[in-house]
Amino acid sequence: MLNFLPGPVLFMLSLSLLIINTAVWGSLISIGGVVKLVMPAQSARNAVTAVMNRFMWAWACCNGGILYLIAKIEWDVEGLEGLDKNSWYLLISNHLSGFDIAAQTYVLRNHIPMLKFFLKKELIYVPIMGLGCWALDMPFMNRTSPAKLKKNPKLKGKDLATTRRACAKFSNMPTSIINYVEGSRFTQDKHQRQNSPYQHLLRPKAGGIAFTLSAMGEQFTNLLDMTIVYPDAPEDILFGVMNGKVSKIIVRINALPVPQVDPTRYFSESEYRVEFQRWLNQVWAEKDQQIHALLQTNQNVADSATSTNHTQAS
Repeated sequence: MLNFLPGPVLFMLSLSLLIINTAVWGSLISIGGVVKLVMPAQSARNAVTAVMNRFMWAWACCNGGILYLIAKIEWDVEGLEGLDKNSWYLLISNHLSGFDIAAQTYVLRNHIPMLKFFLKKELIYVPIMGLGCWALDMPFMNRTSPAKLKKNPKLKGKDLATTRRACAKFSNMPTSIINYVEGSRFTQDKHQRQNSPYQHLLRPKAGGIAFTLSAMGEQFTNLLDMTIVYPDAPEDILFGVMNGKVSKIIVRINALPVPQVDPTRYFSESEYRVEFQRWLNQVWAEKDQQIHALLQTNQNVADSATSTNHTQAS
C-alpha cells in the first residue's frame, strides 16, 4: 500500500512498527509467563500457555499486516495441505536472513502449532525477547563443548538429559520445533569458506537435529522440510524487505517420515553418525536442486514479462 514511498521512509516506518509489534506482544507473553509460575495445576498452566501461543500468533499476523502495508509481496506457497495444528512437528529449513522467522511463522501460523526454537542460554537475558521465549517454554540450551567432555567425562549425556526435561512439557500440548541445520545464515563468503558442495546452501550439520530427535523423536508426527526463497531480494534480505524492495517470497514444504535416532548409538558409534549425516546430505542435495529450479522458473517468468512489455511498448 505504501511502497510508493522512498526506501528510507519505508525502512523507518517498518522498523518502528516491528519494534512496537514485538514490544506489545512480547510484553503480554512475558506477563503470561509470570502468571503461569503461580498456577498450581498443570491444566491451568496449559491454559495460560495456550493464550500465550495465541499472542505469538497475533504477533505473526501483525508482521504480515506490516508487510502488506510497506510492500507488495506475492506469496508463492505450496505444501500446507494435510498439516494439523493438533500435531507435533520438527521443521528443518534453509536459512537466508533474519527475516526468515517472521516469514515462516506468518506462513505457518494457521496450519501447525506456533514454532519454538532451541536457544542459547545467553539469549534469555535479551530484553523482552528472552523473557518471552522463556514464557513460551522454548528450551534454553547449555551445550557442553567437546573440550569439557574430554576433561570431565561425567558430563557425557548431561545435555541430552537436560533437553529431555525441557521438552517434557511439550508432551501436554501440540508443538512445532524448528532447526536451522546449516547453523547460520547463508552468505557467499561462508559458502566459499566451507567449500560447500551445494550451489545455494551451506553444509548441513546433523548434530542439532539428531540431538532433538534423540530427546523427543517419538513425539513428532512428521519432519517438515521447508525451503524458503527470495528470488528478487538484494543481498541484505531483511534490509530489502524493510525498504519495500522484495516483491516475491517462495515457500515449499515437504512432510517426511520422522527419522529414528538411537541416542546410545548416535553418541557412541561414528559409523551410525556418518549414516545419519548421509541421509541429511541427501535431503539437502534435493533442496539445492529445488531452489535452483525455483529460481530458474522465476527468472524465465520475469524475462517473459519483460519481453512482453517491450513488445507492447514498441
